[in-house]
Amino acid sequence: MGFRNGLTRLFAGLALLLGSMLTTPALAAGLMTPTNSGLPPLQIREQHVTVDVEDGYAITEVEQVFHNPNDQDLEAYYRFPVPERGTVAEFTVWIDGKPVIGEVLEKQQARQVYEKEKAAGREAGLTEKDSYKALDVRVQPVRAGQDTRVRLVYMQPAFVDTGIGRYVYPLEEGGVDEQKLAFWTANDSVEEHFSFTLNLRSGYPVDALRLPKHPQAQIQQLGPQHWQVKLDNRTATVVSEEDDNSESANFSPPAANGQPTNAFTLNQDIVVYWRHQQDLPGSVDLVAYKAPGKDRGTFMLSITPGDDLPPITTGSDWVFVLDISGSMNAKLATLADGVSQALGKLRGGDRFRIVLFDDRAEELTNGFVDATPDSIRRYTQKVMQLQSRGGTNLFGGLSLALKPLDADRPTGIVLVTDGVANVGKTQQKDFIDLLESHDVRLFTFVMGNSANRPMLTAMTDASNGFALSVSNSDDIAGQILNATAKLTHQAMNDVEIDIDGVRTADLQPQRIGSIYQGRQIVLLGHYWGDGPANVTLRANVAGQDKQYKTRFDFPASGGDNPELERLWAYATIQDMQREINYFGEEKDLQQGIVDLGLEYGLVTNYTSMVVLRDEVFEEYGIERRNAKRREIEKLAKAQRQANAPTSNRVDQAQPMYTTNRPSYSGGSGSGGAFGIGTLLPFLILLVGGGLRRRQ
Repeated sequence: MGFRNGLTRLFAGLALLLGSMLTTPALAAGLMTPTNSGLPPLQIREQHVTVDVEDGYAITEVEQVFHNPNDQDLEAYYRFPVPERGTVAEFTVWIDGKPVIGEVLEKQQARQVYEKEKAAGREAGLTEKDSYKALDVRVQPVRAGQDTRVRLVYMQPAFVDTGIGRYVYPLEEGGVDEQKLAFWTANDSVEEHFSFTLNLRSGYPVDALRLPKHPQAQIQQLGPQHWQVKLDNRTATVVSEEDDNSESANFSPPAANGQPTNAFTLNQDIVVYWRHQQDLPGSVDLVAYKAPGKDRGTFMLSITPGDDLPPITTGSDWVFVLDISGSMNAKLATLADGVSQALGKLRGGDRFRIVLFDDRAEELTNGFVDATPDSIRRYTQKVMQLQSRGGTNLFGGLSLALKPLDADRPTGIVLVTDGVANVGKTQQKDFIDLLESHDVRLFTFVMGNSANRPMLTAMTDASNGFALSVSNSDDIAGQILNATAKLTHQAMNDVEIDIDGVRTADLQPQRIGSIYQGRQIVLLGHYWGDGPANVTLRANVAGQDKQYKTRFDFPASGGDNPELERLWAYATIQDMQREINYFGEEKDLQQGIVDLGLEYGLVTNYTSMVVLRDEVFEEYGIERRNAKRREIEKLAKAQRQANAPTSNRVDQAQPMYTTNRPSYSGGSGSGGAFGIGTLLPFLILLVGGGLRRRQ
């Protein structure tokens, strides 16, 4: 209990640290215009977002209308942050009043085709992925004085953690690309009509739903397992400046006549939380799809463990790793105050170190210091005197933090940075090799849409830790409590899942590693045939081997979830990309990504989606495979929504777990951990903590 209470106090201090951090304004999603352009920028007249969350994944449709107020035709360039684990499945441009769905080509070929059509003055569109940073959407021509309508559809998994589901519509780009910031300006205002609708269809009853930064949203419960959220600038009330929640609104302030304007600013993520009812059982859920006439099917297996992991009761050391590079200039004063608050939450008997890094790394303390009031006060004063300087040697700071460590005491690492290394060793392989050479686990909060999420996640995976993405619009205290619960209980280590009786292959993830309290295990893969399958989960918990078993049937055919094929393909692509990021460019892996992107219609680092006139697609000999796939997906979605939400649980006859799944204390939507109102201001930040693997 002492260790758990110490962690709770420490993370409460970290909440104050995060809440006190400020950053300069970040580049938001929007239409991009060169800074030296003499023409008035294009406008976003409308943006309508529709999100459907069901069966373990989310489908997001973004429909926009661009307007050209100029007297000459122009190209529209819209930049949008890459959603976490999201992949573009459709890009549509209305041509002659008719929607035309794009097709996927190799990236270079797609760009060449687009530029050729642009030079010819014919309608065309292009969606590319800029690494982990953003999706770039280009449409031309937007005719002088006219509108152009486009639609972007992407898919992503939707996991539940400790009974809490979370969806983020990303709008804050983060602004870490200095060259783009210098060249482009963003028009991030929707001039006339913005709407956001989220339909949640859950397999299990939901008792609360909230948007921390958008209290003006309309929330309606349509059934125990069916909720809807609506946000509309034509119906919402603009919050007055005197209201404590005024910072929550994206709407423009009232005009001079006192009436609300219609403009909506695309500078703040929209985050939606939902909470399952308490006392739900640990469970196994199966969603499967098999195309007509095919023997091979695709499945998603979700295992939600019961609450049977024992607590950790030992004491701890803490290492604070602080970024004092030039990018932190405006944040050091508030950073120092936050660090003092976090240190003040340590309990007697705990120890701490403070490591600083800019172009180089140095230790402010001289080894571990006892967390006494005098030492906390002394080192808080030293942090207050810090000056920002230089670049970001993240590798140097992390290296120094990892030594020396006391093998007899559990250690937590708290890293504060923007997550973009630019000095010293910066490659993913360097960080993974460093972590694998130490017996330590890294736990990360990935903050902001421009943090190098692939590298940070790979670092976490290499150390058998876990990562939590946190938006500026999150309920940060709730996220910290979520992390605290995982650091206070033993984990399931070396997790393996065996499926016997039905042939399965191509499983993602290939390696599961460690699973912490409240986390789901989600497997995507292929299967052949049908009938009963024996599923066994093996893990090591606190040095003891444990097994959990169940038995259920795989379906012979059908299913209303063809999107599973794309989700499996993109999970496989992400695995290949991680290998490329670690080993460097490799032709076979790159070609594998291209092949999967072409087959399943996915935008990747090596494939893009291009829209052409129907007759031009035919001229180039481009098969309309993605258009056909989207028709199948749309029909399946309509069939699902024609019926009430149902459970996908398959282990009722032989439950894998005999205990209920972990959950937060309940009450109304404003009570318990789910209702904490501490909100995160704008920042780009990563916070990580670590515990030794021996635990």
